[in-house]
Amino acid sequence: MKRRRFLQSAALAGLPLTAFAKASPIFLPTIKKKRHNPIGVSTYSFWQFNGPKEETPISQCIEDAARMGFDGIEILHIQMTGEDNATLQKLKKQAFHAGLDLMGFSTHQGFVSPDADVRQENVEKTLHQIELAYRLGIPTMRINTGRWGTTKSFDDLMANKGIEPTLEGYTDEDGFKWVIDSIEKCIPKAEECGVVLGLENHWGLGRTADGVQRIVEAIDSPWLMVTLDTGNFLENGYQQLQQLADRAILMQAKTYYGEGKWYTLDLDYKRIGQIMREANYRGYISLEFEGQAPPAEAVPKSLEKLRKNFYYEV
Repeated sequence: MKRRRFLQSAALAGLPLTAFAKASPIFLPTIKKKRHNPIGVSTYSFWQFNGPKEETPISQCIEDAARMGFDGIEILHIQMTGEDNATLQKLKKQAFHAGLDLMGFSTHQGFVSPDADVRQENVEKTLHQIELAYRLGIPTMRINTGRWGTTKSFDDLMANKGIEPTLEGYTDEDGFKWVIDSIEKCIPKAEECGVVLGLENHWGLGRTADGVQRIVEAIDSPWLMVTLDTGNFLENGYQQLQQLADRAILMQAKTYYGEGKWYTLDLDYKRIGQIMREANYRGYISLEFEGQAPPAEAVPKSLEKLRKNFYYEV
């Protein structure tokens, strides 16, 4: 009231109010609000390669994800039963009507081969996958380096923590060159379509944060970032997640209710959430359920865990 009376008196007296305003600023408290990262779910969470993919169609995954309360869905490319444009647009329409973002496209390719024709074949496959993501309206696509393939059994590869010997006569240095040269060929198409490639910390040369970082830094393009998977670092996981956190375009979050198929990690999502907040990550978290419990029970439980731990202040 005293301030109001002073301003009224000053106005009547013809005094400039701007001088008073500059001399007496109004300090309002800054109120920070908490926002949760949007949470999606990979269609892999409902299938896990258990049985024919036709028994777990993408359309059913979309309905299940919407019913459980997810914000978006990540499509596992290999789980799709058709790639014609009519099928793609039908999925896009269904997701929009269900209130879900199509927020990720998880693909497979392998560039670790001494055969230039094999590498080019995988480049062309990746270019095609980028086009599919574009038609679906998906803004980011997971890619892999591929691996040497000297360990034939995936069970044996997992038992050895994803480590495998190189092909005879070649080194990891050869492999990195092949991968970098191949991904570079995909960057123009990614930019044309507006699809950010996310190199995942997966098996092969992307098994470690150092390997992923080496490739991303060598290519040095805004159209190549990182799909950061919480469950694929089997040593010093939190340190490696932190190393790549500021390059993440998407985080894939593993859970293992009912014990994992190959291994079980006791992931501290409170700690991981803090790592991502420190990196100012505000994007999607995509659930990849990899346990043996029924998805109908474990997927909603996983969503609750992720909602609790992934948020940021605005």
